[in-house]
Amino acid sequence: MDARKFVEEQVRDISARVGGRAIVALSGGVDSTVAAAIVNRAIGDRLLAVYVDTGFMRKGETERLESMFGRLGLNYRIVHASDLFFDSLEGVADAEKKRVAIGRKFIEIFEEEAGAFQAEYLVQGTIAPDWIESGGTLRDRIKSHHNVAGLPENMKLKLIEPLRDLYKDEVRTVARHLAIEVSERQPFPGPGLAVRVLGGLTREDVEIEREACAIVEEEIEKAYAERRMDALPWQYFSVLIPVRSVGVQGDVRAFGRTIVVRAVLSKDAMTARFADLPHDVLENIATRITNKLGSSITRVVYDITNKPPATIEWE
Repeated sequence: MDARKFVEEQVRDISARVGGRAIVALSGGVDSTVAAAIVNRAIGDRLLAVYVDTGFMRKGETERLESMFGRLGLNYRIVHASDLFFDSLEGVADAEKKRVAIGRKFIEIFEEEAGAFQAEYLVQGTIAPDWIESGGTLRDRIKSHHNVAGLPENMKLKLIEPLRDLYKDEVRTVARHLAIEVSERQPFPGPGLAVRVLGGLTREDVEIEREACAIVEEEIEKAYAERRMDALPWQYFSVLIPVRSVGVQGDVRAFGRTIVVRAVLSKDAMTARFADLPHDVLENIATRITNKLGSSITRVVYDITNKPPATIEWE
């Protein structure tokens, strides 16, 4: 694709369509950051970037992203809303209901922030796989993406989605053209760790998953930096599943949970192959997770399922 031409066309179109103010849902991932950068070129200080700390972010994520937002030259606001999100998911175990509940809570916050900023428009980094997998008249719903199927029918804000027809590899091309520092960053689901803790959520479970996910990322990135791997996988993370098994901690019986490690190779997220990680990397991950998390985790397994038949995320 011609990234320069795409950006110019989007800036021209958004400049003509958006006469007032807008907010952009900014997660810090490549999709939302590219969308923010394009709309910022179109309307400048009439745009406010809103980052919501849901309590389901990766370890150190909010602090890391706040530094980046400043370098992008955006007007931005950080909303700390973990209590609101945990409350909205109390008693919710079904994956689809989680995604919809999270999407609605996001919109409530964005509408409140838009009101304070006197904005009429909401910019999202929605891309083609989001609405394709969310289903429609002629498409089966694979999973509800919170920024599509999670939107309420009576939403007051008008949507601006400059990347709606692009796939992830095309978004990365645009990001490189714009010199955006997260152009190669691995994807992270909008609902965050809420869909990487299977079933019902507790704060303790989310903290366990946050630590496990950090270990997976650190060990894989370390192996790549030390040239023990030729390339980073397209996406790599952990999942906490509600399966318990017997283990041994020292000389004491333990009955703990299971962490699944997932790493895949893909181009556009529509299909994926599991990554053939070196055994020593997997062993280091398992050792660190079980040492760090003690008796709460007694088993670490590796997912070798492709997409299809599986999806990349477990929920």
